[in-house]
Amino acid sequence: MMTRTFLAGVLLLGATGAFAQQAAAPAAPPPPLGFFVTSTGVGKGADLGGLAGADAHCQKLAASAGAGNRSWRAYLSTQASGGQPAVNARDRIGKGPWANAKGAIVANSVAHLHGDTVELGQLGSNLHRTTALTEKGNPIKGVGETPNEHDVITGSRPDGTAYADAADHTCRNYTSSGEGSVRVGHSDRTNRGATGGNVSWNSTHDSRGCSQENLVSTGGAGYFYCFAAD
Repeated sequence: MMTRTFLAGVLLLGATGAFAQQAAAPAAPPPPLGFFVTSTGVGKGADLGGLAGADAHCQKLAASAGAGNRSWRAYLSTQASGGQPAVNARDRIGKGPWANAKGAIVANSVAHLHGDTVELGQLGSNLHRTTALTEKGNPIKGVGETPNEHDVITGSRPDGTAYADAADHTCRNYTSSGEGSVRVGHSDRTNRGATGGNVSWNSTHDSRGCSQENLVSTGGAGYFYCFAAD
């Protein structure tokens, strides 16, 4: 018959072995980069060279971060113009999920991103001040920091679709750095401490104009969101 001392030793040895196996188990790799805020703008205000120019900027920055093997799209809507139909930002960014440079999932799907479904235990995306990072993994300066750069160009309504009215919400579909205006969201989802109103990551207010100076004056720097579409 086993003595109590011997049995306790066997149990302790088994527990120690199990703990060692758990400790030796490799950690799961983080999900690949699938979302970022551009660390730099194009340099011409809201003139991004149209959708093609904005997409190319996303691809270039993603490549600099080692994620150039994915197909990157700028989160931008365009308005119908010159016989060309409108384009919805939500329709051009793939299906998700999308992770930031630190491996945090900002949204599982297009519906989750725009608050259409409850996922990750919440209604709406996980995109906010601490998750809206650049391709380098750096946060965007927001309310309370100098300079405040939380205005992110989207040209979109809160549901990720294009505007259909006569006003210019896209700086002539991202080809103007002069006349016009562009819709922006707040990457930190904060509005200078004000209560009430709309504080959205993708559709908070229109800019004062399309030049770099105009974007800076309303709390921006010409940044926009990039998503991996594959």
